[in-house]
Amino acid sequence: MKVLPTVLLALSLVAGAASAAECPALLQGELPRLRSPDSIDLCAQFAGKPLLVVNTASHCGFVGQFAGLEALYQRYKDQGLEVLGVPSNDFRQEDADASETAKVCYVNYGVTFGMTEQQPVRGKDAIPLFRELAAQSRAPRWNFFKYVVGRDGKVIASFSSMTAPDDPKLIAAIEQALASQR
Repeated sequence: MKVLPTVLLALSLVAGAASAAECPALLQGELPRLRSPDSIDLCAQFAGKPLLVVNTASHCGFVGQFAGLEALYQRYKDQGLEVLGVPSNDFRQEDADASETAKVCYVNYGVTFGMTEQQPVRGKDAIPLFRELAAQSRAPRWNFFKYVVGRDGKVIASFSSMTAPDDPKLIAAIEQALASQR
């Protein structure tokens, strides 16, 4: 039996619309991957998974937290945790040169979790991901603000820059996200 190409196209459009409808508002859209021609499809990569989102800056005093964030990712990635770093210059501490940002993340701190190109994360210019994070919790007040998001795309908890990646409260929120229903 032969299926007409238009029927296949119609079926794929319906499937795409259904999957978009199932994707939480927080994960709608794509972001450019740091120093790559590829984009990160937020829904495809993170829907149904626990997620830690962090706005970062290469020249911030909290930059050492990259090591702790990578350690968290390594500790929990096999249980499904995803981590997304979003460099931002909203607090005037990110390099304009993406290659410098990449060097700090990948070379200096060995980051293996997802990183985007520089994005606005607060105010009217914030990208949709951070507008939704702020709507569900609060806007980042500084670099290395952390959001723990459950499998359902809802913010479980948010943490200030002062909260280290190995803080027991942050770890408890991550473990809560990991334990939530799939």
